[in-house]
Amino acid sequence: MDATRVTTEPIGFYYGADKLERLTRYKTVVLQADFYSAGELAWLRERGVGALGYLSLTEDPGPAAPWHRQARNPDWGGAYVHVGDPRWTAHVVGQARAAMAAGFSGLFLDTLNIESTYPEDLPHLLTLIAAVRQEAGPEYLLANRGFGLLPRLAELVDGVLFESFSARWTDFGSYAPWPDDVLETHASIAEELLKLDVDVYALDYADSAELTAYAQRRAREFGIYCFVSDRALSRI
Repeated sequence: MDATRVTTEPIGFYYGADKLERLTRYKTVVLQADFYSAGELAWLRERGVGALGYLSLTEDPGPAAPWHRQARNPDWGGAYVHVGDPRWTAHVVGQARAAMAAGFSGLFLDTLNIESTYPEDLPHLLTLIAAVRQEAGPEYLLANRGFGLLPRLAELVDGVLFESFSARWTDFGSYAPWPDDVLETHASIAEELLKLDVDVYALDYADSAELTAYAQRRAREFGIYCFVSDRALSRI
């Protein structure tokens, strides 16, 4: 493949491994940090693809640790953390440092929407994001939601992802558009995001061509690029 080829899509999300050729369709791809070698990341970079390494800031899927809360995420199983614990800060910054050293072009900051679960941790979360920003330097930071951190969040990151903007996976194992009242709320948030000095993207979940087309069409109405995948982000 020509290392100077032009990518066609702004951003993709893929939590699987391999499929390097297919990843070159995107200007930026969000990947699991442990799934790709330094050589593979360099291969992508040579072809104009910036890879962002996944980084969880308020949940820890690892073994028991002193920064864990007793509660766990019911969907994914990770332990909620005391975000202000300095040992958690050191752990996350260490992960960020390792990802950047491996050759990632930036970081994808996930699990930021704690305003309804642990709102007392929001100031600590902003401090943690600032520490990650310092570690990443000028490289790209993409925040997933984090609306409870606005507008300060926009001063620390380069882009904001609106996950599940129009469509979502449900507790019944199916995919569906949001009801009208939620769509109206999401529209208001999107309008506020678009006033900020950040890139804005959407990520939706669908299992049919019809729902995929609906999500992409609605995002375009706001001038937002929308990537659509399954719940596990296993399609690229």
